[in-house]
Amino acid sequence: MKANTVSLINSLVLVSMGLWGYFESDSRPITALIPVIVGVILLLINNGVKKENKIAAHVAVLLTLLIIIGLVKPFLGTLDRGNIAGIIRVSAMILTSLWAMVTFIQSFISARKSKA
Repeated sequence: MKANTVSLINSLVLVSMGLWGYFESDSRPITALIPVIVGVILLLINNGVKKENKIAAHVAVLLTLLIIIGLVKPFLGTLDRGNIAGIIRVSAMILTSLWAMVTFIQSFISARKSKA
């Protein structure tokens, strides 16, 4: 699967799961919107990734890496609370982000090999 397609799936999962988490919470913490913001940015630059724009692709990789790192603490928190819905939500975001990261790396390696 192409990097732009996986990035699009990842961004849609980040937006949908982030909004679900935000609206499900009684306190509605603003930090729950971080994945939504990252997902929207990934959506906005997805066309650049599709056109193989190096800057857009590298920004997408950086944001994907940051969101993977940023979701570790919420994942551990949902595990501690035993919140099954939260575990599923955060796991989905982490897994699609990891999938996107692997796809980006494969894409970069493929581009490097075709250049040589």
